[in-house]
Amino acid sequence: MTHGFDKKYWEQRWRQGSMGESPPNPYLAREIGELPPGTALDAGCGGGAEAIWLASRGWQVTAADISPEALARAASRAKDSERVRWIEADLSVWHPDTRFDLVMTHYAHPAMPQLEFYDRIAGWVAPGGTLLIVGHLHTHRATDHHDHPPAEASATAEAITARLDETAWEVVTAEECQRTVTGREVPLHDVVVRATRSRSLL
Repeated sequence: MTHGFDKKYWEQRWRQGSMGESPPNPYLAREIGELPPGTALDAGCGGGAEAIWLASRGWQVTAADISPEALARAASRAKDSERVRWIEADLSVWHPDTRFDLVMTHYAHPAMPQLEFYDRIAGWVAPGGTLLIVGHLHTHRATDHHDHPPAEASATAEAITARLDETAWEVVTAEECQRTVTGREVPLHDVVVRATRSRSLL
């Protein structure tokens, strides 16, 4: 089944309660925990767990999502609200008015090809800044339905890193992982890419 991943799709998912209020993704602390706080964009923030985690550690976070329902739930969970700016935005067409020290995305699927989405958000990283992509790993099971993401919403580490110009980016992490989640019978197959943008680029 092909998904549109448009506003109607995501709003329906959130309103039906099929999207949970999960804890912050474990890859976030592993990959970003040692970085000094700065400005961050959470592209496709969903329930806000990662944005809230960053804010609690001193980051100034812009958290963008296409679903008003998701944003409302996220804002209600945020205690350090002065450090998070919640924005309703279609990430396939929205442009931020600045670049960020950190641009991250966790399983976000806008209404555009997945790799093109990663290209798009990479352009929002400031010189010397960090790009963190956590996505669904593309495997032979990506063609299955409900227990696995559709093929158009998945990628491999090789496919992502191949699009990062080696003269402009240093790839720090490029992993394909499997992890179990409490309450979920099927393991998650993840792709994790972290890259640092050259300071010499404007």
